[in-house]
Amino acid sequence: MSRSKSAASTDRTPVRRRIRGLDADERSAQRRRQLLTAATELFARQSYSGTSIEQICQQAFVGTKGFYDHFDSKEACYTALLEQISTGIQQRVAEVAADTATADWPTRRAAVLAAFVHAIADDPRLAKVTFGEAGGISPAVEAMRRSNRRWSAEFLKHQWLQADPTEEPRLLPLALATIGGMFELVADWLHHHDDGGAPESVDTLIADLERFVSVVDAGRAAIR
Repeated sequence: MSRSKSAASTDRTPVRRRIRGLDADERSAQRRRQLLTAATELFARQSYSGTSIEQICQQAFVGTKGFYDHFDSKEACYTALLEQISTGIQQRVAEVAADTATADWPTRRAAVLAAFVHAIADDPRLAKVTFGEAGGISPAVEAMRRSNRRWSAEFLKHQWLQADPTEEPRLLPLALATIGGMFELVADWLHHHDDGGAPESVDTLIADLERFVSVVDAGRAAIR
């Protein structure tokens, strides 16, 4: 009996309180997801500048204190959201590129471009948040945008070299310019919808991107 009491008295392991089946860490992660989901909806619907922290909290059913437990500011919330979306896009196109690694370049190019477009356009909010809101928010957001473009250009350069290892080594500047053109086509497609233009399908955007990149490829081949 004495050994049992001694063991009980030395067992100081804290009991993790669970509410609705979730412990404190799980509830915190859930609140963060709710805040990012709310921010996605509001930034896409009424713009970054037109959205307040209080509105995000109301949409997420999370108190203001809960917001500041995760984000220092509205900008930090947007940065986290942009990182989440960008990571999802990168993973999707990388998976498709890996799945089509043995295919010829035109086949792989078409598959990767389709994966890219579907990653941002199947849920139009993601395209709006990524391409319609990121410009001019802050130097930190601009740095993230530039980092995303650099990743995309490095990815494209790798695809080109995989198709033809004898390519000239200075492909990155051309890849950066190509990615810039692609992103501009996406932004124009998005704003055309927002301005009340005739609806253009996701397939139209994919076809425009495919034609653009194929023209770049033809130019690369012509100057070699």
